[in-house]
Amino acid sequence: MTISALAFGLAAASANVLGAIAVASRANWSVRALDAILSFAAGFLIAVSVIDLFPQSIIVAGPIAPAIVLGAYVLVHLTQHTIGRHFHFGEETHSVSELVSVSALIGLLMHTFVDGVAVASGLRVSNGLGALVFVAVFLHKFPEGLAISSLFLAAGAGRGRAILAAAALGATTIIGVILTDQFAFLQTYGLAISAGVTLYVGASNLVPEFQDREGLRIPLSFVAGCLVYIAARSLASV
Repeated sequence: MTISALAFGLAAASANVLGAIAVASRANWSVRALDAILSFAAGFLIAVSVIDLFPQSIIVAGPIAPAIVLGAYVLVHLTQHTIGRHFHFGEETHSVSELVSVSALIGLLMHTFVDGVAVASGLRVSNGLGALVFVAVFLHKFPEGLAISSLFLAAGAGRGRAILAAAALGATTIIGVILTDQFAFLQTYGLAISAGVTLYVGASNLVPEFQDREGLRIPLSFVAGCLVYIAARSLASV
């Protein structure tokens, strides 16, 4: 495992914790700013999945890769709509049960594990792709930490436990980075799994969060996320 892979994993995990601290410290957080971040992140995530992760997964894993991409998409859909169905990428403002908060956390753990797999798998292709995948992961980590911690607070948990919930998400990302270096299965199929999960996070998790917002600011942020990814990959010579 390269030092850069572990460093990227740690940096991504820290974003989960920072999001939790922002909520637990009762800092004022702009909903408009969160919407803009989510829309930009969605465009960036969808772009990295379609433009690089999916094609590279076929090169690495062969003809079975598209089936694995679809399988990963379906699996994360099933887990988040059965175990963590109440989770959304925004601050929870309604009271919820402890079962709901814990279920949401469990539902997210697989997804955050794959974040680490994605970063490590991208680095195995090239440093440029690994860095871009890291940016894609990092962009949704802060609102993810913010959301899970606010869900725990809404369920009556203390601030410490809310931050620990976000830290657990970060920890599974680091574990994903480490295990990708250890297991041939993840080295072969990690890109395909990452493509499916990343596409799900961008298209099925993030887009619904802002799809009903009025005005041009949000759709333009989404398009900007796509265009920035295309520009960044050109600079990174992916």
